[in-house]
Amino acid sequence: MRLEGKVAIITGSGRGIGKATAVKFAQEGARVVVCDVNLEDAAKTAEKIKELGGEALALKIDVTRIEEVEEMVQKTVNEFKKLDILVNNAGITADAKLVKMTQEQFDKVISVNLKGVFNCGQAAAKVMVEQGNGVILNAASVVGLYGNFGQTNYAATKFGVIGMTKTWAKELGPKGIRVNAVAPGFIVTPMTEKMPEKVLEMMKEKAPLKRLGTAEDVANAYAFLASDEASFITGAVLSVDGGIVL
Repeated sequence: MRLEGKVAIITGSGRGIGKATAVKFAQEGARVVVCDVNLEDAAKTAEKIKELGGEALALKIDVTRIEEVEEMVQKTVNEFKKLDILVNNAGITADAKLVKMTQEQFDKVISVNLKGVFNCGQAAAKVMVEQGNGVILNAASVVGLYGNFGQTNYAATKFGVIGMTKTWAKELGPKGIRVNAVAPGFIVTPMTEKMPEKVLEMMKEKAPLKRLGTAEDVANAYAFLASDEASFITGAVLSVDGGIVL
């Protein structure tokens, strides 16, 4: 198992890509701290991990609140004595064209998707620097590489996450910490359920692989980057998009 003995925090892991990643990490031997703004969802993910024979702790966390984030990291260290991996997966959308986007829509997405990543990365890095090792993985998006119609706020956060990933890789590399990002394309998740069927079909046809991605496709990428197999990879953005941007 590639993550045997590792301790991982995964934010937004109550459902979707985060849930699939939590389960994958547990299957690879990690002890997983399942964090979500919805405690019921987090508990369900943790229960599934335990049913599969893994070890998990469920926590209710709002990543925009630094005090909750710091408590999350402290509880992890108290429970498992260390923190090896952070997956900054929590994210939201609030789409609208530029001329119609409200201040509330813009601010809410920036707060969760950008400041939330900063909060979690900062809190985890403090522990990892002290340990002398660790891995931070950030959820970017193909939207953060190429932009997307109607997603000014979301694209801004994902471009920002890529910038933070590369900056942190430079700052934390000498401390033994690797930092990478995964940029999913169109993945079948509860978030895509809001999209019109014709849009999903269009995206499927646009991709050379002629399908949408699954949460497990992204989870597999995170598992690789978190493992020692990726020990010489840092500052990278791994696209998991079926070639949709080619």
